[in-house]
Amino acid sequence: MKSIPPIISFIGQSGSGKTTLLVKLIPELKRRGYRIGTIKHTHHEPEACNPAKDSARHLAAGAETVIFASSSRISMVRTTSGDDPESLLPYFNDMDLVITEGFKKKTPPKIEVFRTATHPNPLYRGQPDYVAMVTDAGVPLDIPKFHPDDIEGLADFIEERFLADDRSKTLP
Repeated sequence: MKSIPPIISFIGQSGSGKTTLLVKLIPELKRRGYRIGTIKHTHHEPEACNPAKDSARHLAAGAETVIFASSSRISMVRTTSGDDPESLLPYFNDMDLVITEGFKKKTPPKIEVFRTATHPNPLYRGQPDYVAMVTDAGVPLDIPKFHPDDIEGLADFIEERFLADDRSKTLP
């Protein structure tokens, strides 16, 4: 069995472009041969399924975990807290990397996404768990900085920093 994968959190204020960046970054990492899992943090209750379906009835009856399974995919709903991304890592043991979106207040290494068009100042103030910033701003930083269009450079950084120990990768 594979060990628990590394985790990095992409954080930033609302509207900063986190999702837009991740939907460009994930295909680049996959092109390099990595299996990527994601966790999206939300402040509202995720929708489990159509309330008219049997799986929703299972949850309503008190099941703590429900897996929806078909020939092409599975989805799981668990009724326990998802506020700690590290507690969710066992569900990703067949992935090479887990990327979270959100979780500003948790401990995984963070990459902030900051755009001057949406906010006046970044969240970063020298916190040791911030490892890089993706920004269009000319702010001087003591951590690596990437432009939002530099997907390959950001993927290089992630590969070197978080995936370098996985020597078993073979490119397609």
